[in-house]
Amino acid sequence: MTSISLCLLIILAPLVASIIVGLFGFAIGKTLSHSLTTLGVFIATICSYIILYRVHVEGFSYDGPLYTWLGVDGQYFTVGLLVDSLTAIMLVIVSSVSLMVHIYTIGYMAGEEGYQRFFSYISLFTFMMFMLVLSNNFVQLFFGWEGVGLVSYLLIGFYYKRESAIFANLKAFLVNRVGDLGFILGIGLILANFGTLHYQEVFNQLPNIVHATVPYTSWNLITFICILLFIGAMGKSAQFPLHVWLPDSMEGPTPISALIHAATMVTAGIFMVARLSPIYNLSPTALGVIVVLGGINCLFLGILGIIQNDIKRVVAYSTLSQLGYMAVALGCGAYSVAIFHLMTHAFFKGLLFLAAGSVILAMHHEQDMTKMGGLAKYMPVTYITMLIGSLALAGIPPFAGFFSKDMILESARVAYANGLPGGWFAVFATYASVIVTAIYSFRLIFMTFHGEERFRDISHHDNHGHGHGHHSFKHNNPKESPWVVTLPLILMAIPSVIIGWVGLNGFINNTIFTNSVFNYSWYVNFIQHEKIAPLEMIAHSFTELPVYLALAGILIAWIFHRKQYLTKRFVNAIRPVYFILERKYFMDDLYINLLAPIGRALGDFFWKIGDMVVIDGLIVNGSAKVVAWYAKVFRRLQSGYVNSYATFMVLGIILLLTFCSKLIFS
Repeated sequence: MTSISLCLLIILAPLVASIIVGLFGFAIGKTLSHSLTTLGVFIATICSYIILYRVHVEGFSYDGPLYTWLGVDGQYFTVGLLVDSLTAIMLVIVSSVSLMVHIYTIGYMAGEEGYQRFFSYISLFTFMMFMLVLSNNFVQLFFGWEGVGLVSYLLIGFYYKRESAIFANLKAFLVNRVGDLGFILGIGLILANFGTLHYQEVFNQLPNIVHATVPYTSWNLITFICILLFIGAMGKSAQFPLHVWLPDSMEGPTPISALIHAATMVTAGIFMVARLSPIYNLSPTALGVIVVLGGINCLFLGILGIIQNDIKRVVAYSTLSQLGYMAVALGCGAYSVAIFHLMTHAFFKGLLFLAAGSVILAMHHEQDMTKMGGLAKYMPVTYITMLIGSLALAGIPPFAGFFSKDMILESARVAYANGLPGGWFAVFATYASVIVTAIYSFRLIFMTFHGEERFRDISHHDNHGHGHGHHSFKHNNPKESPWVVTLPLILMAIPSVIIGWVGLNGFINNTIFTNSVFNYSWYVNFIQHEKIAPLEMIAHSFTELPVYLALAGILIAWIFHRKQYLTKRFVNAIRPVYFILERKYFMDDLYINLLAPIGRALGDFFWKIGDMVVIDGLIVNGSAKVVAWYAKVFRRLQSGYVNSYATFMVLGIILLLTFCSKLIFS
């Protein structure tokens, strides 16, 4: 089978399965529904690995149209494919995580209402992500971009009978629309100034546009385009200040948290900037903006994870922090390092979300960690796999997260040394975040799996819409999840250990992305003098600060877990700061109490004045009234009398002759 046919199969297999299950799931039943969608993603996964082999071993690449779907004034918009090393890596990441989520969902969602609908949604989401990754032009990129946004809206609000879920999916939808406004304006500027939306054609014209300015301003055009496009990434990849939707999106079922918030939707913005690295390399100002926003994410939003008691929200805030790390790498011009961390993060963060779901399942959908404890002996597989994910997240060698995170720290130092705007902040934020990450990661481990069994006194009726009824652990113990839940955990734990070893040199030295990702000059100059091997990197790490910061964070988490009175004293000592953290830096208050009313007032103004007065009153109804008035006047001239018509005819002839005589004798 040709590589192009394989790419089409990657795209179409999940789409066809989603359509069949979405339309006929009620008739074909649960078993066939999950079998079809899982088979579709399995086929896409096998094809993705074949494409990866052909790209990296056989040297295959492709950039061309499949068909033209629109032509306007000589401008043609096509559906096409771009297959290179970046595409191949992303296809493997997305398909692998999606397959694990499909298998996991069979066990996790058993007995839930809307079972077939859920599988249709996640298969459709996978299709949209494939369209985004395989696009070779901005229109197709935007289609996939909006597609994952739409399906995420449906998935976050899956429990549509719960008001909190409806609020969460509406919040995600609206915040992403803000980002997408900037994104589509950036695409519009590209079309207006480059005359094309094909990636390579845009890249070829960059030398001619590099010094251009935005019309009627002195703003550099490339910088303006880069920032507008990154506003779109701020929405999708939950960068400050458009991050507020992600923690609330935990209202969706846990498999969605792993699919959307580990490897796919939230990494779309990171992928987009790496794909457009030739454009971003021309704007140090835009890179400085990205690095500062990424630093805010990785440190200040990571701190919020320390005070969370909801197990899924802890992992959600860790996602915000790790996305900040990726943004810092992008802002430092180390795009290949950002993709390296995207890959390692996809596996260990997907593992953490799925493991959290396993705990929630065993606790009968209880998510409060203060009501857990001592679960390690009852759930050994979940415990060990979640411990592996946490070690990778904290950056402890030799786990996967160590390699990618350490190179981000190194990239921040290099960028700062080369005078990147905001470079000092990137160094501070990334190093400080190392200890923060270790604290919230192992606080979760200790509260959930160690210490006293606090769930013994819990007896509650499940009111979360899951339909599991009344539960008590007074006379029975929590049980390990079924194999369809634990198997994906084991399969995700393996790359969480080894993927950093496998990919280190290819990503760091950019031999993988030679013709698809172009690192900034200061990173290229730095890496040319570095010879990096996994064992040497691990040995060298013990002479550097980050590994000791991570170990200190684990120790702090253990001390505060064992000595609860210290936790209470510390919280009381920083009560004003703790209040600010509880209010999430007042960002939700800002949006809900200030920006939302302003937006509503502006909407009312434009509706009443713009819509009702100008459009309806003047343009639509006004034009109709003018026509009616003229009709009323001219209707009186239609009397039906022959003498009246003869008079008008004579007057008309006289006027015509007078006009013609003036033309002749003038």
